[in-house]
Amino acid sequence: MTATTDGSAEGAGAGSDTTAGAPPPRPPEPLGGPGPGRSDPGQAAPYGSGGVPGGAGGGRQAGPPGPQAEYRPPGLRGAEGTGAFRPAVGPASPPPPAPSTGHGVTAPPAPEGGRGGARTATADLPEPPDGNRRPEVHEAAARATRHLLARQDAEGWWKGDLETNVTMDAEDLLLRQFLGIRDEATTRAAALFIRGEQRDDGTWATFHGGPPELSATIEAYVALRLAGDAPDAPHMARASAWIRAHGGIASARVFTRIWLALFGWWSWEHLPELPPELVFLPPWVPLNIYDFGCWARQTIVPLTVVSALRPVRPAPFALDELHTDARVPNPAKRLAPLTSWDGAFQRMDRALHVYRRFAPRRLRKAALSAAARWIVERQENDGCWGGIQPPAVYSVIALHLLGYDLGHPVMRAGLESLDRFAVWREDGARMIEACQSPVWDTCLAVIALADAGLRPDHPALVKAADWMLGEEIARTGDWAVRRPGLAPGGWAFEFHNDTYPDIDDTAEVVLALRRVRHPDPARVEAAIARGVSWNLGMQSKNGAWGAFDADNTSPFPNRLPFCDFGEVIDPPSADVTAHVVEMLAFEGRAGDARTRRGIAWLLAEQEPDGAWFGRWGTNYVYGTGSVVPALTAAGIAPAHPAIRRAVRWLESVQNEDGGWGEDQRSYKDRSWAGKGASTPSQTAWALMALLSAGEREGKAVERGIAHLVATQREDGSWDEPHFTGTGFPWDFSINYHLYRQVFPLTALGRYLYGEPFAAAGGS
Repeated sequence: MTATTDGSAEGAGAGSDTTAGAPPPRPPEPLGGPGPGRSDPGQAAPYGSGGVPGGAGGGRQAGPPGPQAEYRPPGLRGAEGTGAFRPAVGPASPPPPAPSTGHGVTAPPAPEGGRGGARTATADLPEPPDGNRRPEVHEAAARATRHLLARQDAEGWWKGDLETNVTMDAEDLLLRQFLGIRDEATTRAAALFIRGEQRDDGTWATFHGGPPELSATIEAYVALRLAGDAPDAPHMARASAWIRAHGGIASARVFTRIWLALFGWWSWEHLPELPPELVFLPPWVPLNIYDFGCWARQTIVPLTVVSALRPVRPAPFALDELHTDARVPNPAKRLAPLTSWDGAFQRMDRALHVYRRFAPRRLRKAALSAAARWIVERQENDGCWGGIQPPAVYSVIALHLLGYDLGHPVMRAGLESLDRFAVWREDGARMIEACQSPVWDTCLAVIALADAGLRPDHPALVKAADWMLGEEIARTGDWAVRRPGLAPGGWAFEFHNDTYPDIDDTAEVVLALRRVRHPDPARVEAAIARGVSWNLGMQSKNGAWGAFDADNTSPFPNRLPFCDFGEVIDPPSADVTAHVVEMLAFEGRAGDARTRRGIAWLLAEQEPDGAWFGRWGTNYVYGTGSVVPALTAAGIAPAHPAIRRAVRWLESVQNEDGGWGEDQRSYKDRSWAGKGASTPSQTAWALMALLSAGEREGKAVERGIAHLVATQREDGSWDEPHFTGTGFPWDFSINYHLYRQVFPLTALGRYLYGEPFAAAGGS
């Protein structure tokens, strides 16, 4: 796990592709008691107030603390630390960097150094398959296997960096400015990273090679102003000129304008109203907080507090240069027609602004208290919220506004958790991850190694299985609002996110565990049974699966004026549904009526050209690469018309160099579907689909495998600067740095050794 708060001697772990430490330990009891955390299977699940599932911090008291306690930045803590948290590395002394591999990626430690948990000699690698006609493919797979094994952490997990965009870094600095804890060393390191991402035209994009993005450019510009960059410096002047030419601050997204309002650079009156009374709406009322996807829900609840209190900190400088006309920073805009959804919600927002002036004081006070309780109950054992940076940032601000001082255990743990999102690079730059993906990366790594022929009882696989088994979540979370009678048993994406396990990770963990010969098979079988049962219970009414919730399909949240930052609901998707169907097929449940409903939904969702939309990976290549292996595993014959259409589409979008690629722009413009520079992960997804469709001897597969072999680096890795992961389609793109390793190895392994569990689905 990448961290700046782990200063232990063994902190430079091999589990991440940058300077990294071990996953954060559970917080000590002084942070509010141990909390329920991951309870033993079968234990009763804890609940918070009002019948809503409580978070891992449910034992903590919600409410302003007593005596003031001093907050010390991580690098300034005394020797006593904070109990089980390890001593911190301060901002002025980042961990020593590892060698750079270019594109901002840092190489893993060599197998013989660091904390690498899995070291393997050539003798441990699988023998070439009988009749192997492609020794160069076997050698490539062997190199990739050695590379991936060397990156395993001693505790059994893998984690690559999760790269997004500079708004994470800018907002981290703005948070520190708001709280009064911004220090020179952190500012300098963040600014170094932000400047390094600026394009020649003065702008910032939100993915590699993408177009300029207004809000990202505004936030990056403000962060550099905080760092001392003069507005008339050439790189700053280019940025501000571009911002003005594209509408200025008034045209930025709501989130950007909220950050600016915190310092008086924008008027709160010119922002959508978010009343905290939302927390009182029962789940059956439209626009209650459970109508939102979990990531949006975790953000909106603390923002209702911020919106209600409208804080303004002194601005360290003016931003007149970012307005088209500083005298009229918010030009009047005509409302949409009343008969349209947009027009109706715009007028509802105006009504909420009026309500703000007349809201009953006792009701408002009760709503703020309920929001605080909701936030605190969902703080995880590592101090974060939902394992992702944005809700954590807003939760810290909201609680601080409600009277929590910076030394309060809840606040101290929250701030320390944010420090663990920092990745220190070789040149001293500091990048903030929006999230961390150890469970996802670990299950995908196990699948890749097993499918590449590593024996199922290999120590690395057993250790990974042990770690994954320990990460099972056996308590309820917000998902139980829609599925109150369902027993828990899933896995989350992150080190700590017990409130929000997800269906995708659970399916892939089950698939990974099935590939390991564990010394305690009864333990594995019991965990798999709980995971399968939980996933089946999370099926939506239409037969498919979303990521975190069942039936999270309300049409209203995306209509709100506030919700201009990306997807805010969690409807079923083809890729998640495919992974669940594949898992159920491998569990011998291909004939189950629930599996057949999922298959029928997938077949109905196929695009006319043969592709499937990819919600959580880019895009049609990912969707198609997920669905085709699932359908064939479930017994859909390779000759089925849907499979043949998919094969023809993949063949039609293969690049001249033999690889596959797809740009993030395909989310905005369908003409980009399947088009983009070849990448290792997207090439692998296409190959996995084609191989499952019986195309091993086809020309497209031959060219794709040759592309992976030719582009592999000497150390067994691949380079991938392009973003192939998706947070919100188009609005939030991700570069998972381990994708470039696990998926190519999976494809090479399946090419060499065949499809895993080939006959799982029956006919």
